[in-house]
Amino acid sequence: MIVLFDLLIHLFALFFAYLIRFDLKADFSLIETEWAILSKSLWFFVVVKLVVFALFQIQQGIVRHTSTADSKRIFIAEITTSLLFILGSMVRFYQLDGFYLFPNSVLVMEFIFSTAFVISGRFVFKLLYLEYTKDKGKEEAILIFGAGVSGQLTKRLIEKDTANLQHVVGFLDDATNLQSKRIEGTRVYPLSALRQLKEKHQISTLIIAVQNIDTSKLKELSEIALDLSIQIKRVPEARAWVNGTFEVSNLKKIDINSLLGRAVISVENPKLAAHFLNKTILVTGAAGSIGSGLAAALLQQKVGKLILLDQAESALFDLEQRFQKTETTVQIEYVIGDICDEQRMERLFALYEPQIVFHAAAYKHVPLMEANPAEAVRNNIGGTKRIAELAAKFKADQFIMISTDKAVNPTNVMGASKRIAEMLVTELNAAHHTAYITTRFGNVLGSNGSVIPIFEKQIAEGGPITLTDEHITRFFMTIPEACQLVLEAATMGNGGEIFVFDMGEPVKILDLAKKMIQLSGLRPYTDINIKIIGLRPGEKRYEEVLANAENTIPTYHPQILIAKTRPTEAAQNDRIQQLLTTATLQENEASVSIMKQLVPEYISNNSLFQKLDK
Repeated sequence: MIVLFDLLIHLFALFFAYLIRFDLKADFSLIETEWAILSKSLWFFVVVKLVVFALFQIQQGIVRHTSTADSKRIFIAEITTSLLFILGSMVRFYQLDGFYLFPNSVLVMEFIFSTAFVISGRFVFKLLYLEYTKDKGKEEAILIFGAGVSGQLTKRLIEKDTANLQHVVGFLDDATNLQSKRIEGTRVYPLSALRQLKEKHQISTLIIAVQNIDTSKLKELSEIALDLSIQIKRVPEARAWVNGTFEVSNLKKIDINSLLGRAVISVENPKLAAHFLNKTILVTGAAGSIGSGLAAALLQQKVGKLILLDQAESALFDLEQRFQKTETTVQIEYVIGDICDEQRMERLFALYEPQIVFHAAAYKHVPLMEANPAEAVRNNIGGTKRIAELAAKFKADQFIMISTDKAVNPTNVMGASKRIAEMLVTELNAAHHTAYITTRFGNVLGSNGSVIPIFEKQIAEGGPITLTDEHITRFFMTIPEACQLVLEAATMGNGGEIFVFDMGEPVKILDLAKKMIQLSGLRPYTDINIKIIGLRPGEKRYEEVLANAENTIPTYHPQILIAKTRPTEAAQNDRIQQLLTTATLQENEASVSIMKQLVPEYISNNSLFQKLDK
C-alpha cells in the first residue's frame, strides 16, 4: 500500500508539473502532442521511482513513526531519481529519437512537488494516526524546565505517547537568549512566569529536564512549584535514553532527599581505592541502613574479602539476595551473630582476621532504649568494647566506629551510650597498634526507623502525620553521603579522631512533613492532617554535632572536621566496667546513674530518669 501510495503521489506530481508548465490552460492539441512524447517515457519514470525508492528502503519505514531521518532519505532518493531522469533524457535525445524524456522545467517542478508531497503525506498520516489513537480524555497541562536536548527529548516523548493525557504548554529556562523564542513550536518562558502560567493553563506538573541541576536551583524550583500545588517530576539519567528505556513512566517524582537545602557532600580522594584494595574487611550491623550502604560502597573499592555480620537473619538474607545480582569479584561471607556473644565473636576474628573493622551495629531507637537502658548499655557499650578489643587482639589495622550526633550533650540513654562508646574507643587508641577512629553524623534520610519512611507510610494510609513537636529540627544526610564520609574517615584517620561533618542548616521536621505531603500531590492539613503528639521520652527539640566543651580542627575537606574532646578521666575504665556489670544484672536505674557520672553533660529530657539529675 505504501508503494502504491508513493507511486500515485509521484504520478500526480508529474501531472501537476505539466499543468504548471502550461499555465493550467493547455488546449487539447497541445496535450495530445505532449502525451505522444510522454507516453514513451512514462514507463521509465515508474521503474526509476520504484527501483530507487526500493534501494533506499523508503517504504520499509513505519509511516506513523516518520522522523527527520526518513525525510532526509526521501530527499536524497528524489534527487537520485531526478539525476537519472536527466541522464535518461540525454540518452534518448542523442541516441534515440531526438526528444527529451521530460522538459527540464517539468523535472525541476516534479522534484519539488514529489519531495514535498511524499514527506508531507507521511507526516499528515502520522498526525492523523496520533490524533485517532490518542486517549480522548481531558488533557493535563505541563511545563518542562530546561529547553536543551533533554527538554526537547522529553517533549517529543510525551507527545508521542498516545496513552498519555499530557500537553506541553511551554518550556521554562534561565537562558535569557532563549526566552520568548519557540522550540519545535513550543514557547520558552522565564521562571518568573510560572505563577502566571499556572493560573492561565491550570498547570498540574513541572518536569525538570536538566541533567546536572544545581542543588540550590532544584530546591528553589521545588519550593515554588509546591507552593503553587504543582507536582514535580524529573527525567531519568541520560544513560536510560541510550539504553532505549526512557518512557513516560520513567519520569520520577522528586524525592525528599533532593530537598536537603545544601550541596551534596562529595569526596574525591584518589587514595581511597588503594586504601581498601585486597583488604579483608568486617562490617558489623551489615544488614542495617548504614551497614548495607557501607558494604555496597566497599564492593566498589575492590576489597579482597568482605565479612558481613548481623544478628537479623531476614535482613541479612535480603542483603545476600541483593548482592547476588551485583557483578563483583569480591568474596563475601554472610555471618549471623550477636556482637555481645563473646565466644562467637572470638571465633569470627580468629577465622577471618579482618584488617579493617567498620562497627555499625547498635541499638538506635531513642524511646525503646529509654525503656530498656540495660540493653542499650549491653549492646552499644559492651558490644562495642568486645569488637574493639578483638580488633586489637587480632592486630586489625583500623577500627572505625559509627556514632551519632545524639552523643553530643545527650538527653537520652541511646545518645549517652554512644558517647561512652566513643570515649571507650578513643581510650583504646592510645594503648594499641590498631587505629581507632570515630565518625559522628546526624539523621540519615531513608534509613530504617527514620522519619521519612514513617511519614511515607502515614501519608499512604491517609494520615495523619504524627509529629512530636512543631519546633523540632534535625540534621540530615543521605545514605550514600554517610557511607562516603565513613570511608573517607578511614582513609584520612590516624587514630583517636572523632570526625564530624558539616551538615548545613538543620531541617525543621514540620516543614519536611509538609513537603512530603505536597510531593505526594496532596495538601497539608486539608488532605493529610499533621498531628502534634508531644516529645517522646529522651527526645531533643534540637540536636547538635559538637558539644559545648569541644572544638574542631579542619581537614583537607571543608565539610569534614575533627572534634577535640575533653581528656578522659583516670577512673573511666573502672566505671565502664562497673556499668557493664550493672547492666548485665538488668539494673536499669543504677545503669543510668553510672552513665550520668561518666557523661556529666548527660541531662535527661522528658524521661523517668530526670530524677537522677537532681
